[in-house]
Amino acid sequence: TVFNSLNHDMTLTEFKFIWYMEYSHRMWGRVVGLAYILPATYFWQKGWLSRPMKGCVLALCGLVCFQGLLGWYMVKSGLEEKPDSYDIPRVSQYRLAAHLGSALVLYSASLWTGLSLLLPRHKLSETHQLLRLRQYAHGTTALIFLTALSGAFVAGLDAGLVYNSFPKMGDRWIPDDLLAFSPVLRNIFENPTTVQFDHRILGIASVTAVTALYLFSRKIPLPRRTRMAVTSLLAVACMQ
Repeated sequence: TVFNSLNHDMTLTEFKFIWYMEYSHRMWGRVVGLAYILPATYFWQKGWLSRPMKGCVLALCGLVCFQGLLGWYMVKSGLEEKPDSYDIPRVSQYRLAAHLGSALVLYSASLWTGLSLLLPRHKLSETHQLLRLRQYAHGTTALIFLTALSGAFVAGLDAGLVYNSFPKMGDRWIPDDLLAFSPVLRNIFENPTTVQFDHRILGIASVTAVTALYLFSRKIPLPRRTRMAVTSLLAVACMQ
């Protein structure tokens, strides 16, 4: 039905391009899974893993499997035909956000585990300023994570196509159709205008938070490695 309504002029070459993109993504995901599970099994059998590390390995391997399952569940939503609807087929923005969020958690946990093994932890005196810096860093992390998830809703709804001007959206700072859906809460997740507006606000807030984190860190005596990390964070945020 979708082919006859929307893509009847698609050539076999164009279809193959889409098919191989999806196929490559799936194969790459399976390779990532094997890159986790096979070495983990080998190290476990050799007795090279401590008891806490066994828990980390099981959690990471479980996350890899969950990520694959979530990817299948997401793609499945794009294959479900809606009655009396000939709109462009797309996956659920909710499932897309869940898939992206799970991937970010998996990546962050992997990086954290690897760096914890490779780099010795600095023993710093727990001053009031250092505690504040750590709390602010955690808050900034949560804000960046939320911003990334809001980007998944933008992608899932093609919300990036609604307004293409910045900093205004069209001719207005706040668009007229920001709260067009009812109930109001539905706009946050299903109204393309609201989704794009929220993503802009969250993006600006994330860059502001990272900049503030950098400026605050300059007032505290920190190890060289920590300073490099904070400076790199600011550089990546500006580039993003």
